[in-house]
Amino acid sequence: MGRGRVELKRIENKINRQVTFAKRRNGLLKKAYELSILCDAEVALIIFSNRGKLYEFSSTSCMMKTLDKYQKYSYSALENSPSITDTQTKYQEYVRLKAKVEELQRSQRNLLGEDLAQMNTTQLEQLENQLEAALRNIRSTKTQFMLDQLDDLYNRETVLVETNNALRSKVTINYFNLNDVLRFKLYIIM
Repeated sequence: MGRGRVELKRIENKINRQVTFAKRRNGLLKKAYELSILCDAEVALIIFSNRGKLYEFSSTSCMMKTLDKYQKYSYSALENSPSITDTQTKYQEYVRLKAKVEELQRSQRNLLGEDLAQMNTTQLEQLENQLEAALRNIRSTKTQFMLDQLDDLYNRETVLVETNNALRSKVTINYFNLNDVLRFKLYIIM
């Protein structure tokens, strides 16, 4: 004949509560031992009584190794899994960035002259002003680039003219020296 179900609630009688604690604690320690032997499982059991007395069981030689292993598995899983608020924040950031990308793509299509039918007159005028400002900026940059190139070419021309003049003066000096030598030789011959 089996026992009936016990209603799980705090036992009010202090002596009965202590007796039940001792019996169930011993049963729990026995079950932990049996589980470790029968299933070759690593088991660690820690029990504190209501008076603060410690009861423990470890299937390994060191309880601390099992506790370290437990902390490594349980806390690393918590750190790796994002919290709900982190997930919500990241999703909101994703939605905001997605909307910004869509807006930039629509703006790019408008700048290329596409999807203009959906725009009203004010938006079209803003687009026209934006394009005119961009065109002015492009022309200004192009003009500055061409002026820089022209200035560079002018500087090169100046250097080449100076080099040419220096070479001419050397040729002229050598020519005059050659004439002097020839005259001197003619003078000696005569």
